[in-house]
Amino acid sequence: MTRDPDDGVELLWREKEHEPRRGLTTGRIVRAAVELADAEGLEGLSMRKVADRLGFTTMSLYRHVPGREQLIELMLDEVMGEHPRPQEGEAGWRTRLEAVARQAWELRRRHPWMAEVRGTRHVPGPNGVAHYDRMLAALAGTSLRPSEVIAAIALVGRFVDAEALVLVETQREERRSGVSEQEWWGARESLYERLDRYPTLTHLWESGGWDHPEDSFEFGLARVLDGIEALMNKRDETRDDSCQECGTPLEPAPSGRPRVYCSRACRQRAYRNRRRP
Repeated sequence: MTRDPDDGVELLWREKEHEPRRGLTTGRIVRAAVELADAEGLEGLSMRKVADRLGFTTMSLYRHVPGREQLIELMLDEVMGEHPRPQEGEAGWRTRLEAVARQAWELRRRHPWMAEVRGTRHVPGPNGVAHYDRMLAALAGTSLRPSEVIAAIALVGRFVDAEALVLVETQREERRSGVSEQEWWGARESLYERLDRYPTLTHLWESGGWDHPEDSFEFGLARVLDGIEALMNKRDETRDDSCQECGTPLEPAPSGRPRVYCSRACRQRAYRNRRRP
């Protein structure tokens, strides 16, 4: 049976009720599920295991959460609430976006199972939307077009998730085999004996390229931000400082934010034109 996505919206966005001291509640179910997933990954998460952890029957959980899929969405929003509140200040866009990306990375290091949640149709909750809004705010008001702001934030988010997925896969293999990643690769002498026939690889090896490897997250985040900055600089160089509706030269805005229209009338006219079939 296909579930109604709007049911997930109601479940995620309903007002949180005061939890009684005893008994089963949605909040306690979600927190127990997060602890279980932290320990065993999503592959170890089931309604039965969560019920056992809480000392209740599996059927009793369904009175609060319709199923595993909805539980995962609640779990995601629960851990999203761990993001610290943004600090007030005059930091530039790069500092702010880098800080939010690092927060997202640390969150996934604490809860690697987040990267296991695949698919494009997971309904976000209030904590998830608040985090997304903070990321968008870091680039809003820059020279990027609105569509480029959204695309750039999606790029940063996908990069963080890709790095987190490596953590998930590493932990899964270590749990399955009982052998650490370093130990497993350290025992591959039969492979290393065959690599000297590859000149570039051998040169980099002998030059110490693998002795002190770059931190993949730090290196990748810096390069992603470099790319956004390069696009921003290009936009600054080619920006047309005229009203997009009537062509009148624009005066600098008192706030310092780039202006798009010369007046409220032009803004409203442009809005009507976009909505016109």
